[in-house]
Amino acid sequence: MRLKGKKAIVTGGVSGIGEFTVREMVKEGASVLIADINDQLGEELAAELNGEETKVVFQHVDVSKETDIEAMVEKAEKEFGQLDIIFSNAGIGALSPSAELSYEDWQKVISINLDGVFLCAKHAIKAMQKTGGGSVVNCSSILGNVGQAQTAAYTAAKGGVTNLTRALAVEYAKENIRVNAVCPGYIDTPLLEQLDEEMRNQLISLHPIGRLGKPEEIAKAVVFLASEDASFVTGANLLVDGGYTAQ
Repeated sequence: MRLKGKKAIVTGGVSGIGEFTVREMVKEGASVLIADINDQLGEELAAELNGEETKVVFQHVDVSKETDIEAMVEKAEKEFGQLDIIFSNAGIGALSPSAELSYEDWQKVISINLDGVFLCAKHAIKAMQKTGGGSVVNCSSILGNVGQAQTAAYTAAKGGVTNLTRALAVEYAKENIRVNAVCPGYIDTPLLEQLDEEMRNQLISLHPIGRLGKPEEIAKAVVFLASEDASFVTGANLLVDGGYTAQ
């Protein structure tokens, strides 16, 4: 019960890494506000996990809108009394040759994957300052550390998250607010189920460990960063990538 009594927000929390992180946080004793744009799945997950000691609620949140993020943090404070942890996980991708990527698509990826992470941190930190500290965990990526063709917007956003994490960690360390990021490799989520066998095998081959990651493996890394087990860890970008970036 590493998060017993803690109050958390998980954005993009209804599927994939987000869903598994919500489940892991609840198992470890946290109350969680699930933030997502999928109302049906969010309400269903909240109803499934809500309990007497670990309260779970859902809020519709578009992380590209600062008003939504402000309302999300306010709801967490109202429901739980305080905010101790935020995992900024919501994100989208855009695969395109860079010379053909529209500015509109570029802006959409940046607004969700980078601006959204900044805005979540901004308002979560304000809440954490009221209670003497907390833990911010951002979802970066292997592509926040290395480049890849046809992923210019995504790679730029995740690179921004990686360095934003460092900047915030330095800025708020003396206020007992730790800021870290998890950097997953390719994870076996429903998104990858759309790939044909050849493409899937190609992705697997990029990981020296010989397989794709599991969303629960990322969730456990997030819980570690959020917990007191990582009390001397801030400004870290934790690679959970089966050796992808070690090559």
